[in-house]
Formats: sequence, C-alpha cells, structure tokens
Amino acid sequence: MASIVAVPMTLRDVEHFWIPLPDGTRLAARMWLPEGSQDTPVPAILEYIPYRKRDGTRGRDENLHVPIAEAGYAVLRVDLRGTGDSEGVCHDEYLPQELQDGCDVIAWIAEQTWCNGKVGIIGKSWGGFNGLQLAALRPPALKAIISVGSTDDRYATDVHYYGGCLTKDNLDWSAYMFALNGMPPDPELVGEDWRAMWLDRLEANQPWAIPWMEHQRRDNYWRHGSVCEDFSLIETPCFLVNGWGDNYSEAIPRMLAGLSCPRKGLIGPWAHVYPHDGGPGPEIGFLQECLRWWDHWLKDIDTGIMDEPMLRAWMCDGRPPRTEYTTLPGRWVAEATWPSPRTQWRELALNPGRLDDVAGPETPLPICSMQTTGLTQGELGRYGSGGEWPSDQREDDGASLVFVTEPLTEEVEILGAPLVDLVIASDKPVAFVAVRLNDVAPSGASTRVHHGILNLTRRDGMDRTDPLEPGKPCSVTVEIDDIAHRFAPGHRIALSISSTNWPLVWPSPEVVTLTIHAGASRLRLPVRPADPADADLPDYGPPLGGEAGPVTTLREGPPNTRDIHRDAYTGETIVRLPRKDGAYRIEDINMETHGDGSIWHRIVEGDPTSATQWSAFTMGRRRGDWHVESRTTQRLSCTESAFRLEASIEVDDNGERIFERSWDLTIPRDGI
Repeated sequence: MASIVAVPMTLRDVEHFWIPLPDGTRLAARMWLPEGSQDTPVPAILEYIPYRKRDGTRGRDENLHVPIAEAGYAVLRVDLRGTGDSEGVCHDEYLPQELQDGCDVIAWIAEQTWCNGKVGIIGKSWGGFNGLQLAALRPPALKAIISVGSTDDRYATDVHYYGGCLTKDNLDWSAYMFALNGMPPDPELVGEDWRAMWLDRLEANQPWAIPWMEHQRRDNYWRHGSVCEDFSLIETPCFLVNGWGDNYSEAIPRMLAGLSCPRKGLIGPWAHVYPHDGGPGPEIGFLQECLRWWDHWLKDIDTGIMDEPMLRAWMCDGRPPRTEYTTLPGRWVAEATWPSPRTQWRELALNPGRLDDVAGPETPLPICSMQTTGLTQGELGRYGSGGEWPSDQREDDGASLVFVTEPLTEEVEILGAPLVDLVIASDKPVAFVAVRLNDVAPSGASTRVHHGILNLTRRDGMDRTDPLEPGKPCSVTVEIDDIAHRFAPGHRIALSISSTNWPLVWPSPEVVTLTIHAGASRLRLPVRPADPADADLPDYGPPLGGEAGPVTTLREGPPNTRDIHRDAYTGETIVRLPRKDGAYRIEDINMETHGDGSIWHRIVEGDPTSATQWSAFTMGRRRGDWHVESRTTQRLSCTESAFRLEASIEVDDNGERIFERSWDLTIPRDGI
C-alpha cells in the first residue's frame, strides 16, 4: 500500500529485544526504528498489549506501525508481563503491576539514545484501556495518546456487565483469554528457558471469569483502572476513536465531557477495529489522522488538528435490518464542543402502543417476555465479522411492549444518549428492564438503532444491590447507548421494552412480570439541529497501511454463523457461535498457528435457571517437530441463588500431557 508520507524513511526492523524492568523481569519488544535515529533522536510510539507480537498480532502490527515509523517515529510493540515472549506471569486485566510496568517501559524508552524523550501511546481495546490508565498515572515522558475502542468505566462500559447485568461476553472473553494464556513463548526468541517460563504461566493461569463473577457490583475491583473516577488526573492530550458498531463507543462522549485535557473524539460506522482496515465502511485514512496528531504533540508541527471540532461523528441513515453490513449509509457531522449546546431534547410520552407529544392518563401495562426474547439482538461487542448485527426487531417485539410514533412528516436526527424515564414495578425482587430504540420503515421492517438495559436492583447505584418490593412502582431512567441516527420522513420511531434479553444478558432468577406505567413514562431524544457547516468538513482521504509479511493459509476458518436450534416439544433453545480461526503459517518466522472454538448458550422456556453457557477452545503452535497445544473448556450454570462455574485446561508438548487442571466453583448471585 502507499506510504502516508511523500518520502518514507528507511527503517530497521528489530524483531526482538528485551526491555528490563526494575524488578529484573524483562519484557519482549519489537521495534521499527528510522535509520539515523542514533544521531538524530526521534519521538517514540508505544503499543502495550498481551496478544503476542510474535505470532498473534504480527500482520496487524506491520500494517499499523510501519507507516508511522516511516514518518520519523520509533514505534515499539511490547508484550505485557507474562504474555507473548515476555517474562513473568499475567493474572488479570489492568492490574497495578501492568500499569507500573507500563510507566517503567515509558521511562526506559525516553532514556534511549534514539529517542528524543517524547513518548506517545496508541492502542485498541486493551491497549486503549491501559493508554488511558497510564495517562492518569502521569509518567513524565508520556506526551499524547490515541485510544481506540476503549472506555473510562470498566464496569459500565466493558464486556463483563451491562447496565448492572451479567453479559454473555463475560464468559466468552474469559474463555478466549484462558486458551491464549495457555500458549508458551517462542523458543527461538527466549531460548532454553521457554519451557520453564511456560510452566510458570500455566501454574498461574485460571479462568478470569472467576474474579469477574466474584465482583458483580461496581466495587473497588472495577473502580481500579476506571479513569472516570477522577478525570482530572489525565492531563495528557487524548485522541479518542471508535465506531458505532462497537459497544465501547458510548464512552467517547462521556470522556469528551469529563476530561479537561486537550482532546478530540472521532466516532465512525466501524465495529471493534482500527478505522483504516475494518468494517463496516466507509473506512478512512486513519493513519494520516494519527500522523497529524503525533506531529502536533510530539514534533510541535502545527497540523491544524486542534483547530477542528472536538467531536466528529458518522450520522447513520436509516437502513434495512441485516446481520451484516459492508457499509453503513450516512454522512460526517461535527460538534465544536461536547456536550453540544445545540442539542434540543424532544420528549415523547409512552401512551399505550404509542409515542405521543402529550401524555395520556396513567395506564399500567404488564409485560412478561419469553426467555428467548433477545435472539434478534446480535452481539454486544462486534469485531467486523458476519452475523453480529441485530436482525429485524419484529420477532422480539412480539414478546415486548412496543410504543411507536405516527409516520414522521420530516426527518429527525439524534446525536447522544436517548433516555427512557419509566415508572415501573416488578412482581419479583430481582429483575431488569431492556429497552430498544428502533427505526420502523413504511414496510414494517424494524431496525434497531440502539439499546439500553438496567438491572433494577442497581437503580440507586451500580455499587449496591437493593431488591425491589414486589408490586411497588419506582421511577428509573434507562440510558440508551450514545448514537447518531437519522430517522427519515415516512418512518416511525419505536421504543420496545422487555423483561428478558437472552443470550445477551443472563436471565433473572425467576420469571418476571414488569408493569410499565404508560402516561407517566417518557422517551427523551437528543435531537441535533441541521448544521450547514457539515457540508464543508474535510475529507479523510483513502485508507492506507503497511504491508504485512506473507502468511499461508493451511485451513480456512469457517464463516461466522449464528446457529439457533429450537425444540418446540421441550421448549429448549440452543444458540451456537463458532469461534474458529483456522490454521496458518507465518512464513517470516516459519510458525504455524491454529485455533478452533465454539460457544453455546442454552435455555428452556419458562425456566430462567435452565440458562447455561459453555465453551470449548483448542489453540496450538507448531514449527518443525515442535508442537504445543492447549484445550480449554468453561461452563456456567445457575440456581436461583448461585452460579456454578466449571472449567478445565489440558496442555500437551509434542503430544505429551504436561499440565492439566480443573475448577468447580459456586459463586452466590448478587442482585443478578
């Protein structure tokens, strides 16, 4: 692909070297260093993640980092302690040790002869998280960050809990990391100590779902690493990037409002991907934007980026409901500041079956949704694969309360987080409410715009459990995730409310009937007035990136599917989600990798305690006559009062079983 600079610098690709930490542990790193940096030092860019630089993110790293290095930056890709080829062990996400190591790495980089003392951090997901967390620790050499697909609040906006409810992704993500953490370092890089390092990791490895499920409220476990606890700690300039297709996108408006440091927000149509190399489109020249940011903050070049609006966002047009999109129709809009003083709140009353400008008499409306209501919701976190987006909402609407407007006579554009104020009662002490904002076409097809969920035992705070008094109404506000969307003339705005949302979130302990008090409840929409200045926004240019090294496909992974099996006789529904990566050989390092996995969700209609989720993963590495493989399983089931978490791992070295362990734990339910 083309370079992002007119005359790219010649690079030295340092495949592997060690960064020493004060306690003697060494972290493994790869670096792309411009020639001449020893004589004319350059700024450095760090990406600091656990996903194995050698054989995990290798191609993506080359695509992302080489073009920036060619523009005159030393770019380093570092494995976290206990991951990839780094020494030590990794016990969990974002622990104090990880963050202290990050500060030490930044200090080490700044002291090198090829670095001019200025360091930036870029990262997506985990790397976006710890970039924000490191900025809050204020290492002196850290001068700017680019955080993609991350959040300021580890409880409210991550894959573990959503609206105070346990998500399916909590176990999904634990299953993947459980398998990945079973892989060894590369003997070619770390030498004869590789097996001892591996065994140390295996002894420390456990399903991370254990601590994640032991903390079902927003306690100190989740407060740690949540930079929203004190935004003032971050003084480092922040470029915050994501797409509406990713559940983390709602964190960007919140961070723009809460931070006081120099900051920019960019929200496109994308899923959990970098904006130059993933969908849905349109992809943009993201690396060019990164270079403008780095040049401004690390080279003192006035690129004009800080003269532009604080937030630039993709305004999505209405579209037919599909589980996969190549491109989301829409256009770019911008706001000079956020929150925008231009926002005009439009209130719509929930009257029986209708959304109206004027509230009618208070009317109690009961809803007891089927346990399988939620099958059309797709995935919470989307990675740009097929089958992830919500399908037509009419199926779930059949077991929901639905409120709709008359066909619109003029377009309505929203930008921000819609709010649903409910007067609600439950017949059980533990319950949640799920709301969906939908765009209904003249044909009746219903496209989900976005959604929100609230665990009603968390109604007075995510850090507490307050059981409901059955039958007693209470007032709550459910926040729908931030979104930019245009409702076209002739379409209708719809709000759907259900008492279940499976398998996205774990069901309540008992079958729940909610009662919504229509007339006393309302929907508030953040309406964005038209801005002629949007037409003059500059174009981002084409997506560019570096060339990845050659990879030979040995076995294609199957296409992503969402298999749903329903037994009308027993009332059982099983959803199977394949997680198969296939098998590949990375030619540059003569390494074969393979991965296979599936995740299943099961429930029986009328019995929320029948809910079960289980996974099986196989992961391996091979070079010549060296072959290592791990096989992991996880299973979550429940009673009305407790969860049961079972897991196992088996690890082979050249066909010899060298490690195995199993777990079987009971964890009390805490308002879930």
